[in-house]
This record gives sequence, C-alpha cells and structure tokens, in this order.
Amino acid sequence: MKLFDLTHKNALITGGTHGLGMAIAEALAQAGAQLIITGTTPFKMEEAISYYKSKGYQATGYLFDVTDEIDAAKHVELISKEIGDIHILVNNAGIIKRELAITMPVADFRKVIDVDLVGPFIMSQLLAKQMIERKEGKIINICSMMSELGRNSVSAYAAAKGGLKMLTKNLATEWAKHNIQVNGIGPGYFATSQTAPIRVDGHPFNDFIISRTPAARWGDPEDLAGAAIFLSSKASDFVNGQIIYVDGGILATIGKPSNED
Repeated sequence: MKLFDLTHKNALITGGTHGLGMAIAEALAQAGAQLIITGTTPFKMEEAISYYKSKGYQATGYLFDVTDEIDAAKHVELISKEIGDIHILVNNAGIIKRELAITMPVADFRKVIDVDLVGPFIMSQLLAKQMIERKEGKIINICSMMSELGRNSVSAYAAAKGGLKMLTKNLATEWAKHNIQVNGIGPGYFATSQTAPIRVDGHPFNDFIISRTPAARWGDPEDLAGAAIFLSSKASDFVNGQIIYVDGGILATIGKPSNED
C-alpha cells in the first residue's frame, strides 16, 4: 500500500477544525501525514488540536483568514519555518449564506465568493511557489455538487463552487509540468452537526435527500477518506484537473418516479 502512504508528508487543511474538514484531516493523518490546521475561531482550534492529539496524530494549528493575502503569506512563511515544506494543501474553508438571489445583499454575495473562491486561489498561489521549487505537490479543492447543479437560495455558494471547479482545472493546466496535481472533491449531502436538525425522519428535506440519492442515505464524513487519501498520494500522480464527486450517485441520475421502489 505504499502508493497511499503519506508518512513524512505535511498536509495543510484550511477550515480543518470541524465538519468535513476535520474528517479529511483525520483521514490524511491515519495515512501518516502531519497535520497543519488553519481556522479563525480560537476555541474551535483548541478543541480540534486537542482531538487530533488525543488520537495520536501530529497536529499544529494556526489562526488566520485565508482571504487576507498578506496575513496568509506571513503564516505560510511561519509554517514553513516551524514545520517545513507543505506537500499537500486542502482548500476546505468555506461559508454559505442562504438567501434568494432577488433579495441577497451584494455584500453577502461578495463575502461568499471571497471565502469560497478567492481564499483557495490565495492559498494555492502561495503554496504552489514552494511546490514548483520542489517539483512536487498536491492541491485538493473542496468543491460541491453545486459546482454542477443549481438550487434555490444558494446562488453565491453555487457561483463560488462552480468557479472553484474551473479554477481547479486551470491551475492543473498551468502547474502540471511542475509535477503538481490540482484536483477537487465534490461532496454530496453529509451527516454533520450542521445537517442534524434536518436529518430526522419525516423532515421534508431529509426525505428528499434519501429519495434523491441512489445510495438511499446521507454520506458519513468517513466516506470522504478514500478520495482524500487518493488525491494526496502517489496513487494520483497522473490525475490532474479532475473533480471526484462523493455523492452516493446523485449526479449520475435524473431521479426516479415517486411510485418506484
């Protein structure tokens, strides 16, 4: 299984203090990577680092905003001095603001684009410089099914994630010659603390997701582990500019009639 071994690799996961970011970080740690976690909330960072260390993982946390290019550059330099080169970047940090397009404040739209699209560009640009020098690197952008589909009230999020999909392809095109692989993961609907209120039997959205997903269930955060390890490891050295959708088959189907088992 040497193809998937991440021993001696440093993996930076933005927004790796909770949710799917934490699940991805834990998967990489289980494969041997040393974790570098970024976030903006001190108590969440403290809890996350404590959790990682309780599992026996090597983990260090840094508090900064990935949309601030000056502060991000300072922290990348600091991380390189304190930890060493970063071999794997997972651009996971993101936000969503649910509001109908007709009433959404432009400032909110810009904020989502800034965090979900500009932030990954800033971090990728910063780390690609050292990856180009080293002639090796993995960048994984956390995209979304909203890279492919629309839905009411998430116009900013869908625009950002659609942009992130195309940014992934363009960065792969520019940096492949330097042995840098830039790919994406597009999660479907996952069971997290954020979705807990709508994952109860009888809730209309819960019923909709289960009926719409060929696997007939919500994803478990651990379901992302395989794709994350694959795209971080030598196993994906000739995979570039691709988005792997981990969605239980939603994007593969138009759905089924309501009277069909």
